[in-house]
Amino acid sequence: MKKLIQGGLVIDGTQKAGFKADVLVEDDRIAKIGSIEPDDSMEVIDASGLVVAPGFIDTHSHSDLEVLVNPEIQPKVMQGITTEILGQDGISMSPLPKQYISPWRKNLAGLDGDSDAINWNYETTEGYLKMVEAAKPGLNECYLVPHGNIRMEAMGLENRLPNEEELEKMRQITRREMEAGAIGLSTGLIYMPCAYSESKEIIEMCKVVAEYDGRFVIHQRSEADTILDSMKEVITIGRESGVKIHYSHFKVCGKKNWDKIDDVIRLLEQAKAEGIDVSFDQYPYVAGSTMLGVILPPWVHDGGTDKVLERLADKELRKKMVYDIEHGIPGWDNFVEFAGLDQIFVTSVKTEKNQDAVGLSLTQLGELRGTDPYTATFDLLYEEENAVGMVDFYGTEEHVQLFMKRPEMNACTDGLLGGKPHPRVYGAFPRILGKYVREDKALTLEEAIYKMTKKPATTFNMTDRGEIREGAYADLCIFNPETVIDKGTFTDPIQYPEGIVHVMVNGELAVKDGKHTGTRNGVVLKKKGKEVVK
Repeated sequence: MKKLIQGGLVIDGTQKAGFKADVLVEDDRIAKIGSIEPDDSMEVIDASGLVVAPGFIDTHSHSDLEVLVNPEIQPKVMQGITTEILGQDGISMSPLPKQYISPWRKNLAGLDGDSDAINWNYETTEGYLKMVEAAKPGLNECYLVPHGNIRMEAMGLENRLPNEEELEKMRQITRREMEAGAIGLSTGLIYMPCAYSESKEIIEMCKVVAEYDGRFVIHQRSEADTILDSMKEVITIGRESGVKIHYSHFKVCGKKNWDKIDDVIRLLEQAKAEGIDVSFDQYPYVAGSTMLGVILPPWVHDGGTDKVLERLADKELRKKMVYDIEHGIPGWDNFVEFAGLDQIFVTSVKTEKNQDAVGLSLTQLGELRGTDPYTATFDLLYEEENAVGMVDFYGTEEHVQLFMKRPEMNACTDGLLGGKPHPRVYGAFPRILGKYVREDKALTLEEAIYKMTKKPATTFNMTDRGEIREGAYADLCIFNPETVIDKGTFTDPIQYPEGIVHVMVNGELAVKDGKHTGTRNGVVLKKKGKEVVK
């Protein structure tokens, strides 16, 4: 049945001023926009007093495993997200050669979780995306091929540089996965094995990605002490490979580094002036979230998770870990230094034994366990086989708004879905609309919706997405601009937002009157030529 969305304020995603209009949806497309008389062939949806916007696009998501286990992905759909990009931070589901399934599942667990409920023998991106399609996802899914997975297939998990034969294999794997529909390449240069690489290795893979007009998405080597050198490395990769650059979860961490912000912006401007295509995404919070294992010095991770556990079991090596955390290592983003033991909180564990740690700071964890924070943290990581999530506080509201207003910015969640997650999992997009548009007036409604819809769709070459126009796909979010807001907090994050009234994915209502309908109408979007299509 056709659907007529009647009487809403249409904000079409292009930054144009909102206008009153009816929107007619037929099958999975927008058929007409204007003044439309309803008839018996139409289901009428009253949007009086509501904004009708394109569905939101989450350019940094960690639903890679969750989409196979719980394909509705309700935390995303309930906040108006209709499309998300998987494969982030250089560590994801595919490619995954069979001989590496066991160590890779351990490496992945802290970011994307683990499950025995799926068949891990899919091997390639083609195999993985077929599984996602078979799961019938609740929203549209795109995939970045991860650098760490490519490296693992080409040369294993060792801490060394590739030889020429291995480098050629990386190029071939990148090409194979781009041909399978990946929309770009990701890396996370604080995560193993990506952190073992030098720029040359990444440039060679990015040359392949550039041939497909794909984008290189990067959690850069530093977001703290050496952020300027880190940004210069990324810009060099873009210059020498010709690839388009997209910085993940852009920010500057640690009070002592806030004086670098002007230089950070200057580097963005210089790259643009040079003709390098640079964009970034951002979540609207002063705290981040990742796997707790990142607090360990880089050498602890050499050889993968099994080696991490061996080293955590060694009392003498624990002393060296504490020394390196307390004194720092040049070029290493030291989370304990820029957040503090009292500002890093455990968000998820995999065993029942340590559920009491969830929600505690590392300082509180030490108190609970009757020992010092380091011992308690190392014990937790050892007992949980490194599958522990965390939240860390790093910045200020002033800086969040500064980067939010930048032309390179689009919104994201970067939400890890397990345990007691960062509240951005449930509320990043409504938070922008409620706090930063309505309350703080940092952005206009048209600007914010552009940064959630058309901007990311254009950045990642998504055809007929992110915009309300005739012929575009009917991915829509209908919300109340007077009430929309995130509800989750860091102590009680699992709360759906207020004010998201209806959400439509490819013409079908996934959310109606603020409640999930159970409908799963998402598709896998793949790169074909230079476009990303279903």
